[in-house]
Amino acid sequence: MSARPVDDGDFAAPPGVGGPVLGDTEFEFLRQFVHTHCGISLGDHKRQLVQGRLLRRLRALKLDGFAAYCQLLRSDPDAEMGELASAISTNVTSFFREVHHYDFIANELLPRWLKEKRNGRLRIWSAGCSTGEEPYAMAMVLAEALEKFDGPIDAKILATDLSPQALRTAREGVYPIDRLAGVEEARRQRWFQRGEGSYAGLARVHPRLRELVTILPLNLLHEWPMQHRFDAIFCRNVVIYFDKPTKQRLFARYAQQLVDDGYLFLGHSESMYGLSEDFDLVGRTIYRKRTA
Repeated sequence: MSARPVDDGDFAAPPGVGGPVLGDTEFEFLRQFVHTHCGISLGDHKRQLVQGRLLRRLRALKLDGFAAYCQLLRSDPDAEMGELASAISTNVTSFFREVHHYDFIANELLPRWLKEKRNGRLRIWSAGCSTGEEPYAMAMVLAEALEKFDGPIDAKILATDLSPQALRTAREGVYPIDRLAGVEEARRQRWFQRGEGSYAGLARVHPRLRELVTILPLNLLHEWPMQHRFDAIFCRNVVIYFDKPTKQRLFARYAQQLVDDGYLFLGHSESMYGLSEDFDLVGRTIYRKRTA
């Protein structure tokens, strides 16, 4: 899930105002639950903010307090997991965020991959795709490269996230026009359909991009159903909020899920230093899997 835990600047109701109060026992349970199931560590200073965010879920579920909500999580963790993750995190993403990653794929990787994989398969994984801007930006780069390539190839992008709300937006592929700020004008004209009438001010990604992207729910801390390995994995602005053991386990799993010489892309404030010996740093937050 491409998300960050709620920040101190996020709005939350003061204790005792606007709904039930999050008690010590319930907050400690939620901290442990979120860490175990989502990998996110919540400090003591996040308590008021978590309370403010979860009050919306209590109202939606018609629960009278946080004790009832915790009991719901105990009885059926999976049913509420995605909504809980959405409630306590803020999805932060944009088209072509950290554009040097897309330039590296377009200029360095795709020309080589398409030549080497003629009549073969090419797979990229956006792990923590949030509301879809990342995989659709990747799809633009991929579609443009495929148009210049003379030969058949099975190329697809897998996009996964834990948040049901984020995935709904990603599947719809409809965004306010101002969200396209990071997209060059030529690409806006080529890869987006402008809305009219009641859809004025909105844009939908082109059907060609939707064909290239498969969007599925996935918790990175649980089992992964993918049977094939990937040429590249984007996991940006996700692991920064995990503790060290969780990061180490995740990087080891990514190494297993990548082909030999596969690439892992992290966020601008993330690093693999001291956490894995399976990768070499080859660019700004760009890592290549080591081969034996």
